[in-house]
Amino acid sequence: MVKLNNLFQSLSIRGKEFKNRIFSTGHMAVMLDDGKPSHRLAAYHGAKAKGGAALTIIEAARVHPTGNSGRPAIRAYDPECVQGYKKLADACQPHGCLVFAQLTHPGREMALASDGSHPVAYAPAAVPNERFHVMPRAMPIVLIEEIIEGFELSASHLRQAGLDGVELVASHGYLLGQFLNPKINLRTDEYGGSFEGRLRFLKDAVDATRRGAGEEMIVGVRLSGDEKDYAGTELDQMLEICSALDGDPNLDYFNITAGTSAGLVGSTHIVPPMEYETGYTAPISASIKAIVTKPVFVAGRINQPQIADEIIKMDQADMCGMTRALISDPMMPLKAIKGDFEDIRACVACNQACIGHMLNACSISCIQRPETGRELEYANISRTNSKKRILVAGGGPAGMKAACVAADRGHQVTLCEKSNSLGGQINLAQSLPGRAEFGGIITNLNNELKKTTANVRFNSSVNLELIEELAPDVVIAATGATPYMPEIQGAEEAHVVNTWQVLDGKANVGGSVIIADWRCDWVGLGLAEMLVKQGCHVRLAVNGMVAGQNIPQYARDAWIGKLHKLGVEIITHMRVVGVDSEDAYFQHTLSGEPVILNSVDTLVTALGHSAETKLEEDLSKHGISHHIIGDCLSPRTVEEAILEGLKVGIKV
Repeated sequence: MVKLNNLFQSLSIRGKEFKNRIFSTGHMAVMLDDGKPSHRLAAYHGAKAKGGAALTIIEAARVHPTGNSGRPAIRAYDPECVQGYKKLADACQPHGCLVFAQLTHPGREMALASDGSHPVAYAPAAVPNERFHVMPRAMPIVLIEEIIEGFELSASHLRQAGLDGVELVASHGYLLGQFLNPKINLRTDEYGGSFEGRLRFLKDAVDATRRGAGEEMIVGVRLSGDEKDYAGTELDQMLEICSALDGDPNLDYFNITAGTSAGLVGSTHIVPPMEYETGYTAPISASIKAIVTKPVFVAGRINQPQIADEIIKMDQADMCGMTRALISDPMMPLKAIKGDFEDIRACVACNQACIGHMLNACSISCIQRPETGRELEYANISRTNSKKRILVAGGGPAGMKAACVAADRGHQVTLCEKSNSLGGQINLAQSLPGRAEFGGIITNLNNELKKTTANVRFNSSVNLELIEELAPDVVIAATGATPYMPEIQGAEEAHVVNTWQVLDGKANVGGSVIIADWRCDWVGLGLAEMLVKQGCHVRLAVNGMVAGQNIPQYARDAWIGKLHKLGVEIITHMRVVGVDSEDAYFQHTLSGEPVILNSVDTLVTALGHSAETKLEEDLSKHGISHHIIGDCLSPRTVEEAILEGLKVGIKV
């Protein structure tokens, strides 16, 4: 058994002990109650504490009313937050998990106010950001002083709540970080004009936080070691900043990440998709750790305990942020310390239900583990008092999850899959460039399934004859979907193939390809990358405002940048209407004008799916008790499939 001796060493900072080197970074969970931490948020963080994390850091809280935006956040300057924070402490600390809270001000990174209007955004100087197109107002000295007082007041509230530490957010291009950046901080007063001047706001904020926190609480700062964006700070600048801060007795640690909110490229590093290598930020933290004496934390695509252990072993950091790994499997630390590595549900960095939900103002969850974020509903799933024979038709993610949950609850479950493998469309998705990790969803579900008593039958289609033979009490139909093909004029004479045929290797696409992408998700983007790398000339014609419109922006933006480098032509607002042996015919969805794309060898369609409903119709016709889940109910994504599998597994 592999021993992770480095990851499970303890660490002491300011007299407080971290029982291991695993922590959850601050992240917005969208589980607040009028700007205060809720019972739901406490249950969410409590699950990670119960699972063995040494530290959980509560999401960025505002220290001053000018930092309030349309994205709800904890108002740490308001004394009413104290009871909410106390709920978090009470939920986590009994498990030996330390609880810190982040304090921040977004500065110019404010798109909307809570009422939908555009607020006055403040920054060191009137330098606009590129992502939100905000022109800020230069912050007057009196406001700087008020905000510094806000750090002290807010920290005092955290101390009253019994938290263990405070982390100042100077990362990702937010206000404290804006003052550090000479391309944004154009001031000539005492808060700019020189390296020491640019550093002053952060140092004053640290000192104020220490006054509010007292001597017992840990105080740290989060910094982007490299903002990786146009006009962003770079590693050599951050080395100088960390070196200057290292001697500050009021500061206890550095928490290093990458990226910035200010630009589209830099923002992809805030929650890096699978485009980025696992542990890719560790060399950045290692450079900083080499020049400072204080402990260094790091975060960025550290999704497996073995990776984290290696980072600690190589002395690249002292603590590893494994936020999405804990969202995907809150019990990961306890499983890792026991050596149960195959039982760990590894994060695949799809960003769909975590940051994807947050950006849509919905509570975060995980496509693989829908119980996350829904702890109050699903933390304790009871066993059944009435054992039934359950037949699950379809071995995609919906059917697999339903079988796992129903079998765990004590039912006699038979899962029938018509092919010779489980996984459904995920088997196709993982074959796209850079998407191999997505197949981990099936690996994880398979491991769950093997631990149950469910019987799996391959090459077994569910029909009325099989139902009569097995005599189930309930049938769960999870038969999926097939590619949707609307009427496209001339398709019979032209070379038209669908996504599945290309991914199965059943189509010779020729040298010039147009992808008609109605889905506007990862499929069109992935096909374009795959085909251009095979030497094709690729045009991606999307029926939307942007390619990848329906996937989380950080994954989408990273992919669009890659396709531009590869020379893929992306054409937006395209509705496919016809094709012939040489050309493809589209209609602009806004103007209604025709668009003809010439010199086409193959038209590849990514036009969505049609639900497979035959089994449902047979079940209804013969009055057989059944439930419909996943794509055969309505073609959507793996998130809905697994969530519906969970729900029906509890319901039967």
